[in-house]
Amino acid sequence: MDFDESKTKINLARAFAGECMGGARYQFIAKEAMSQGYSYISDTLKALAKNEMAHARVFYDHLLELSNGKLSNIEISAGYPFEDYELSNSLKNAAGAELSEAKNIYPTFAKIARDEGFIEVAKSFELISLVEKEHFEKLSLMDKKLKAKALYKSKESTKWECSNCGHYHEGKEPWKECPLCSYPQGYVMFQVEE
Repeated sequence: MDFDESKTKINLARAFAGECMGGARYQFIAKEAMSQGYSYISDTLKALAKNEMAHARVFYDHLLELSNGKLSNIEISAGYPFEDYELSNSLKNAAGAELSEAKNIYPTFAKIARDEGFIEVAKSFELISLVEKEHFEKLSLMDKKLKAKALYKSKESTKWECSNCGHYHEGKEPWKECPLCSYPQGYVMFQVEE
């Protein structure tokens, strides 16, 4: 199929735009997390933002390669959710967006690309879909723990580590202030997977 006439071209452009906006959204949420003293949440969100921009690059590179350097303006129509900066709402909404990409959007885009003969594009959509599922799980768990005031509590003894200096200890709860570098509890790394 001619790439310029394909649905895959539009889907790649939509995915590129969505990933760029997702990367920006995570930067905004990270700033809010930091303002509330949650350094480790902020760092995690910045890592997700970096992932989103890497995904955007994959989609952009496919667009450039398949257009043989003759890429021009691509008209797309897509919605984008705008919400407030409240941390818990932002985590929940971002998790929902990631789940939608993982379960619906990217698998659909992969099928279309495969049906149109763009196998490498289909593989990219499938692989990125798996990463988006992981993002959903991390964001959902952070949201759940934040709402339950359980970011820094564990039912079983676990390893807690300072993301600033690397100090660690085992226990059901970390310190309020790192005994080594005096950084606040918001720098403690907590499990973002169950």
